[in-house]
Amino acid sequence: MYALIQTGGKQYKVAQGNTLRIEKIPNEIGTIVDFNNVLMVADGDNLKIGAPLVNGGKVTATVETQGRDKKVKIIKFKRRKHHRKQMGHRQYYTDVKITSIMADGIEPVAVSEEPKIETTSENNVTEVTQHGT
Repeated sequence: MYALIQTGGKQYKVAQGNTLRIEKIPNEIGTIVDFNNVLMVADGDNLKIGAPLVNGGKVTATVETQGRDKKVKIIKFKRRKHHRKQMGHRQYYTDVKITSIMADGIEPVAVSEEPKIETTSENNVTEVTQHGT
């Protein structure tokens, strides 16, 4: 199951359990955020396309981190004119983890378990297994 949402002037394809980096939203870490601008929801053969939004469409996510991206350097230079201008910009972002996707006529998906880490005694190899998917 996946959905297309719109936030921060951009559109994102999201699925349950994905971590998504979006434009900064003013929420504390650990709070639950609802995205109501859902453009499309797909669940196998069941497809809901909005005009422009899906009726009853909602994507729920949890805020994981707030931060700033790497610096982007802007350099303007004109040769032989004694002109050089240099600037920089660091964009604020928010990382969110998608917990559920809902729409009218489509059953919401339950929150899946976190992957369990199991270690074996042979050569100290670590294996990651997912249960319930």
